[in-house]
Amino acid sequence: MSGISKWSASIERGVVIALAIFGLWALSLFILLSIDVAALSTELCIALVALQTFLYTGLFINAHDAMHGAVAPRNPKLNNFIGSLSIACYALFSYKSLLKTHWLHHHHPASETDPDFHNGQYKNPIAWYFNFMLNYWSWTRLVGLVVIFHTLRGLLHVPELNLILFWAIPAITSSVQLFFFGTYLPHREPKGGYQNGSRAQSMNWSTFRSFISCYHFGYHLEHHEHPHVPWWALPQVHQQRISRVSSEIN
Repeated sequence: MSGISKWSASIERGVVIALAIFGLWALSLFILLSIDVAALSTELCIALVALQTFLYTGLFINAHDAMHGAVAPRNPKLNNFIGSLSIACYALFSYKSLLKTHWLHHHHPASETDPDFHNGQYKNPIAWYFNFMLNYWSWTRLVGLVVIFHTLRGLLHVPELNLILFWAIPAITSSVQLFFFGTYLPHREPKGGYQNGSRAQSMNWSTFRSFISCYHFGYHLEHHEHPHVPWWALPQVHQQRISRVSSEIN
């Protein structure tokens, strides 16, 4: 197969969706870093921060799906490129390092070996979140982000308030969104103990609510049982599981 044919074969739905998320994030960031914040109402400013948070979360979702080979299954190089680019733009993370830790999570969910799990002491969501973040802390990445911030502010004359509101804050709030809907809710231990080997549970939410909460991360049991299914196909898998369980009960 020629190089052009190989490239054409890789342009599938997952690639289009991932590039759409990335493009929307880049376009909105470009616009938001150049607008006059003083001319915005408080309500509109909050809404724009929330929108940018959701798009930042989408960058991580791109990388997450790439780690499972779900962005471009027939083109690993393109798949990993999109994952690497997305996670670098998210917060200068190393795609290869996250790939290792994420598969540790899948192989040993909700255990001492799981890098995303609490250490047995910090079980409440706030303490668990900070413990979670410490596991991924990097002074090198922090310095890199500070350099980017001051480069944008000093050399490109991007207003500092715009950088704080639409670049720094959304990156932080998206980490809260990802943790709460992708780690805490799915992997906290139920009152009756864990009910499956994945030590995960799903939120029985509508497709729309599931999407706006965190790109269907709430359908977490389905994700662990079918890790190569892309995020946008999880609602169908969730409905199939619900139907199967209902038929077994009846």
